[in-house]
Amino acid sequence: MPELAPPLVKLIFVVHLLSTLFMVGLIWFVQVVHYPLFAKVGPAEFLAYENAHTFLTTFVVMPPMLLEIGTAVLLAVFARPEGVSPVLAWAGLALVLVIWLSTFLLQVPQHEILGSGFAEPPHRFLVMSNWVRTLAWSARGVILGVMVWQAMDGGPR
Repeated sequence: MPELAPPLVKLIFVVHLLSTLFMVGLIWFVQVVHYPLFAKVGPAEFLAYENAHTFLTTFVVMPPMLLEIGTAVLLAVFARPEGVSPVLAWAGLALVLVIWLSTFLLQVPQHEILGSGFAEPPHRFLVMSNWVRTLAWSARGVILGVMVWQAMDGGPR
């Protein structure tokens, strides 16, 4: 396994931290505000709203999600800062995979259904199933907090 220069490891770690923390904040906004408010959009406007939401959201979430998964792989495999537990890096990567699976197996199909018009069952499932991502990203935020502590403190005790 190639060893990366410490400045590159730090850059990967900081990009990972920032992309994850961005997504933690965003997912809580989506879970508490954005998804529940879908039900308040009138039936005549909902189709255009959902299609615009799906299109525009991609530009906001895809760059940090791609950065997050890429840097999570790097951190787990060969770019972990000195003192950071490999268990935390691998747990973080596992949670990223849970998030991606949830996104494409649970939330995206509901958006596809809602793309034909508002319906209560897929909306309810979207809001409820999104708790998987909300909790997984929140756990990732906590894990990264511990990883930062370890990196600053010189390692697990």
